[in-house]
Amino acid sequence: MRALYDSKSKTIDDRGIGKLLTREEKISAWLTVEAALARAQAAEGYIPQEAADIISEHAQLQYIDLDEMDRIGLKVGHGFVPFVKVLVKACGENGGKYVHYGVTTQNIQQASQLYVAYKIHKIFKSFVRDILENLASLAEEHAGTVMAGRTHGRHAIPITYGYKVSVWISELLNALERLEECEKRVFQVMMGGAVGAYNAMGEVGCWVQKRVAEDLHMYSMPVPSRNISSHKEEYIMNLALLCNVLHKMAEEVYYTGLEEFGGVSEAFQKGTIGSSTMPQKTNPKLAKGIIANSQKLYSMVPLGLFSSVRMFEGDSSSYMLYDGMMEEALELTAEVLKRAEELTRTLHVDKERMYRNVMLNKGLDNSECVMMQIAQKLGKDKAHELMYEKAMLVELEGKDFLTVLKEDATLSAAFTPQELEAMILPENYIGLSRQLATEMAACAREAAGGHTDDPTSRI
Repeated sequence: MRALYDSKSKTIDDRGIGKLLTREEKISAWLTVEAALARAQAAEGYIPQEAADIISEHAQLQYIDLDEMDRIGLKVGHGFVPFVKVLVKACGENGGKYVHYGVTTQNIQQASQLYVAYKIHKIFKSFVRDILENLASLAEEHAGTVMAGRTHGRHAIPITYGYKVSVWISELLNALERLEECEKRVFQVMMGGAVGAYNAMGEVGCWVQKRVAEDLHMYSMPVPSRNISSHKEEYIMNLALLCNVLHKMAEEVYYTGLEEFGGVSEAFQKGTIGSSTMPQKTNPKLAKGIIANSQKLYSMVPLGLFSSVRMFEGDSSSYMLYDGMMEEALELTAEVLKRAEELTRTLHVDKERMYRNVMLNKGLDNSECVMMQIAQKLGKDKAHELMYEKAMLVELEGKDFLTVLKEDATLSAAFTPQELEAMILPENYIGLSRQLATEMAACAREAAGGHTDDPTSRI
């Protein structure tokens, strides 16, 4: 695996993704596609039905001599020919001569990799839905948990933690929609032969490809050119956008968990060690794993764009690179998702600390609230000038904000002391934070519960 691991990842269930990325699973997928090809060709009268039956029966890992594959590989120096030879041998004379008939290496390899990727894709969506369910619970529980809103790294005006979570939900719903919408373009079968023009099979090749796609519950590539990589690039981009949402969430957890903030923290169990030298350390293991693996995933997007423009009808420097990038992108995304699911399920929110933080400025964060009240009497521009003057007294001279407000003749004439006190309470100026948190929690639950697909269904 090329993903960035730490010790924590070994305790999180990957829901079978690791097994799907083994050599045995890759060869099993090759066998599955070769069998589907033979059945499709027989159905179209391109090869004898007897041969297709033999190939289908023997296209199983138990009939493949992996040691022989390795020996042949050392001799011929080709990554796929050894597989074809041992499958031909396993199928005997009557079936063997129709193995891998009318197609080329990349047809099988690409269709197989996307076949496995489709299985993993289903598991990815199960993770995303669980994360949405976790975030829905956070948004509901903390719809009214007041905290400081921040822009440019500084206090702005108050929000609630539930509102912050609603932002993550909104972006994650978009990411899930992209994953589902791209399936018909990404998970495609290609059986066009050496250059993608069905030279060997002719017109029947189009129908064979459609049958293979139906057999595998995938989609048929309109023009099965080996030069096309945009569908794979789109998928890597979509994975990067998905992980980008979770990366943003992890960054906030990582930094607002600092002692200077202390508003949130990862769950911590007695016995967990954060540092080999500092006994007091409780490091954010889940968040840092999300951050590191996401950042590595991003590097593949420009790499793929540069690679996909190789000339002519096929170039191994491009599709061999994409083979590796697709596998690594799946590994990295799995690492991000499994950490994100645990993080969102176990995150600790310190309501009292958040409120203390929002009150660090003793109500100054609500200066817009006061300004909007004054604007109804003086107009927006004059109200802004007045509040700027008061804010500078607080910032530059260290005066108490409420005292400054009460001492102003204009304000004391327009508002009672109790009204001024209410204006600077952060819980009285959270806008629609609570409503948005509740609404997006409902949307998250609908998306999480609205699909009951088994992760391996259709595959």
